[in-house]
Amino acid sequence: MKATQFFVSTLKEAPADAEVVSHKLMMRAGMIKRLGAGIYNYMPMGLRVIRKVENIIREEMNRAGAVELLMPVVQPAELWQETGRFDKMGPELLRVKDRHGRDFIIQPTSEEVITDIARQELRSYKQLPKNFYHIQTKFRDERRPRFGIMRGREFTMKDAYSFDRDVESAGRSYDNMYAAYCKIFDRLGLRYRAVAADTGAIGGDRSHEFQVIAETGEDAIIYCPDSDYAANIELAEAVALLGARVPAQQALAKTPTPGKSTCADVADLLGLPLSQTVKSLVLATDELDKDGVVVKTQVWLLLVRGDHDLNEVKAGKLEGLKGGFRFATQGEIEEYFGCKPGYLGPIGTRKPVKVVADRTVALMSDFVCGANEADFHYTGANWGRDLSEPDLVADIRNVVAGDPSPDGRGVLAIQRGIEVGHVFYLGTKYSKDMNATFLDESGKPRLMEMGCYGIGVTRILGAAIEQNHDERGIIWPDAIAPFTLVICPIGMDRSEEVKAAATQLYESFKALGVDVLLDDRGERPGAMFADWELVGVPHRVVISDRGLKEGQIEVQGRRDAQAGKMALAEVLPHFKALFKL
Repeated sequence: MKATQFFVSTLKEAPADAEVVSHKLMMRAGMIKRLGAGIYNYMPMGLRVIRKVENIIREEMNRAGAVELLMPVVQPAELWQETGRFDKMGPELLRVKDRHGRDFIIQPTSEEVITDIARQELRSYKQLPKNFYHIQTKFRDERRPRFGIMRGREFTMKDAYSFDRDVESAGRSYDNMYAAYCKIFDRLGLRYRAVAADTGAIGGDRSHEFQVIAETGEDAIIYCPDSDYAANIELAEAVALLGARVPAQQALAKTPTPGKSTCADVADLLGLPLSQTVKSLVLATDELDKDGVVVKTQVWLLLVRGDHDLNEVKAGKLEGLKGGFRFATQGEIEEYFGCKPGYLGPIGTRKPVKVVADRTVALMSDFVCGANEADFHYTGANWGRDLSEPDLVADIRNVVAGDPSPDGRGVLAIQRGIEVGHVFYLGTKYSKDMNATFLDESGKPRLMEMGCYGIGVTRILGAAIEQNHDERGIIWPDAIAPFTLVICPIGMDRSEEVKAAATQLYESFKALGVDVLLDDRGERPGAMFADWELVGVPHRVVISDRGLKEGQIEVQGRRDAQAGKMALAEVLPHFKALFKL
């Protein structure tokens, strides 16, 4: 491709509304143009990257035995009503009506449609296993779209769905997709981790996220440098930090703590480590009648160490809380504890509450907790002596760096990541709701076991840039760069020798199948180099009159600090070896 035939539209400054690095650089590089809140035009330079990402995904999905189809963006509401998600998904699901007043949705994902296809087409065990996938536009009506394509409303996603006859076969399909995803992200040239994850609202009980490592990532990835253990912070297991509860050494004392309502302030006042304090969090669950009226409320007191934070996902999996919980109101707190937040504790509540202690808290002795009276805390509190044993002991906290790894093979570390892929084992969640059955060997109907597997195609662009950039612009991995190599002839419009050498080299690269761009725009060297460093083309060849007279041209990788020189005749062999052609 020649630059004059293509569309190059770079900016010196990012628009004022651009926030994160990827948003700024994609706007400046002319890869996207904002059309509306969270909605972008993908310009030619950006679309080339998208197509390369799609091609890698498509090749590996096909190699793994998945079969491509295409499901519509607009889907009838009836299918989503079968699973209950038409109401459950809330305002993120964009609902529309046609001219006849019939309800439709703009798809955020396609479990319902693919399950409808499967229940019509996959009738016998002989047709299983089967994996269908498509690469299609999705829409989620984000309340506050931000960060460019990282959290937009319209995006492109590859979603795949497997159908199996039993749990064992479904596990093999899951493992097959997990392996395919590793190959995809390896080929994309991104540093990533596959981490165990919570299944969330989509359901199921086996799940892994594929996280691109980036300091600007929204997600905390927990891993052990000395083993294969990795999980996101919602799922990472926090083991007890104490081996056993030691006998009480202190008497219980009601200690004045005027104006000190946080564990950190109390610890400072008393001259104690923060790890000697216990933090109280009050939740509530409501029992509703058939009309949705609250008929009974249960108040829960969750206890974590003062230097730890509650993990709400873990809490939501506890018996009694898994049906849904909320944080207690100010009125409920005062009713049950007799004081305002900041001084709450498990000793001497006004009304009985369910007490859940984190694993570490359950083994603490002589700890500090709220006294349920403003400006007072208890010191020297001990289980069994001063308060009853907790109703439940569970892992309810976020892990922190330095915690023991759950596999016993070292300590945990934390790094930031951007989720770009997710694999789920769904089981019969959707096939049961939609009666997607097949006939087994005995002729009896059985529910299909399902898995679903998503990759955020357009999100990968943002994640790749967040991971790979510098002060000059984007640094694309070779596999997904808009162009792999750019030829920059200096004074091409003034020198026939430069023009001839550049054109000959350009044609030679094309013949080798290299995705090469010849910058024939006649730009000054500084402007020309700045454009391609901003766009992030991985390799650059510079041809000039002076260099040709010296028998050399410049070759520079996007990550290289300085250019190297070589003879014109050496350029093709050099890149043939580099690209393994």
